[in-house]
Amino acid sequence: MTPFVFNTTAQIVSRPGASSDLPVLAGSLLGDDILFITDRGIRALQLEQPILRALQHSGATVTVFDAVEADPSLDTLQQATETARSIGCTGVVALGGGSSMDVAKLVALLAGSGEDIDRVWGVGNAKGPRLPLVLIPTTAGTGSEVTPVSIITVDGEEKRGVSSPLLLPDIAVLDANLTLSLPSGVTAATGIDAMVHAIEAYASKNANNNPMSRILAVEALRLLGSNIETAVFDPDNIEARGKMLLGSALAGMAFANSPVAAVHALAYPIGGSFHIPHGLSNALVLSEVLRFNAADSANGSYLRYAELAPHAFADLTAAAEPRDLCATFVNRLADLSVKLGLPARLRDVQIPRNALSKMAADAMKQTRLLVNNPRELTEADALAIYRAAW
Repeated sequence: MTPFVFNTTAQIVSRPGASSDLPVLAGSLLGDDILFITDRGIRALQLEQPILRALQHSGATVTVFDAVEADPSLDTLQQATETARSIGCTGVVALGGGSSMDVAKLVALLAGSGEDIDRVWGVGNAKGPRLPLVLIPTTAGTGSEVTPVSIITVDGEEKRGVSSPLLLPDIAVLDANLTLSLPSGVTAATGIDAMVHAIEAYASKNANNNPMSRILAVEALRLLGSNIETAVFDPDNIEARGKMLLGSALAGMAFANSPVAAVHALAYPIGGSFHIPHGLSNALVLSEVLRFNAADSANGSYLRYAELAPHAFADLTAAAEPRDLCATFVNRLADLSVKLGLPARLRDVQIPRNALSKMAADAMKQTRLLVNNPRELTEADALAIYRAAW
């Protein structure tokens, strides 16, 4: 049996309404001076209010940092870290999508350890310790609540990451009630994002691709594929919302240990340069990257995609010829994005064709992701994929 290491969040609480019980779940862990990290969209919806009231009623002092933006910048991270240090922070809570959770992870690390961010970029460079950390997702997509990765935008465009088991939170709270207010477009894009996590984890070339990640990826795709349309078109369906949230977390556990690859590498320049949301960025290049990988029989990715097909789309049969099943799987993923109302092509989100060459060059900087791709990908390949997706 191939050796592997599997890390995940120490405790996961999954229950509608669980976020309002945070003092019971984590009060002794977080301490008396809590930094609460979120964004202004969450504040406008007042999703944070029941949680803040519960924490304050328990006697904690809570400082809210709500300046997190999509694709959070290094400046935002530094502001949040300084806020944590200035209040003598004893614990960090994040409520929101991947951006708020990514900022919270690094704030807990930097404020807890005193480390310099420039020394922790990359894989395994963080030393710790970190402050106690609780993550509460409001989207079913990033899986950030169970991953050891944080992505920050540097110098306006470059996506730079920190990967370390230290970034895994102490507790993740999956409260499906918090996802009921998500607009349909966000539900669709984040749901596709979670599906990408499962697909790339299952087919990853990483040496730590392991049986646990593959099992989780399969169950994630089953939950996501069978519930994403209901969640988009019947948004008050709490059962579908809960299954999407669980599917997202399972996919997060999978790719946290069997890392993602070229879909994400090519998605990052789309988000970094054109501020397209991460889930949609993934959706825009997904089918073309999978076609590129599957075209080379030697890497075996077409077999992996064929294995996943019946789990994502229950009407497909595993008895079909693998090549045909792989092709159907890729086409069905592309059709699903359109059915959910997402833009289908790069030009549909106002990306000009003359930007594709720079995007290809930028994608090649994502070496920590590209090494996991089943098929080696060059800058010329990246450009060809962007052109096909344009």
